[in-house]
Amino acid sequence: MLSFRGDAHKIYLQLNKAIHNGESIKDMKGFKEIEAIQKLYYSLDSEQLQLIYYRMIKEKSGSGIIPIFVSSVPWLLFLFSKPLMDFLFKDGSMLWALFGFGYLLILIGSVILHFREKAWATFHMEIIRDILKERNQGE
Repeated sequence: MLSFRGDAHKIYLQLNKAIHNGESIKDMKGFKEIEAIQKLYYSLDSEQLQLIYYRMIKEKSGSGIIPIFVSSVPWLLFLFSKPLMDFLFKDGSMLWALFGFGYLLILIGSVILHFREKAWATFHMEIIRDILKERNQGE
């Protein structure tokens, strides 16, 4: 079923289904992945985790190639707008529609990919932060 409520609601629905079917939550694929990531980070010492955390901050805060692509391609097209318009609209051609659809598809996909990457960086940062906090409280 198509839902626009986001991942949090999808997780809720999966949890609800698993509980009603008598399944263990720990056996769900997404939670197994989280446990594997936690296990890896727990195996590292605090200094290594701190370095990884800094790298994740860079990853989350950095602009990356996708926003550069999103902002620079329109300017590139603007520079070549006259030859591009002549090519796309020559003789009543529908190339402009194909070009526009392709460009928008690439643009939307790139933006979605960019925000998913930022979400994953935040996810890893939270796990690392929790582990470091737990270790600091134990000292």
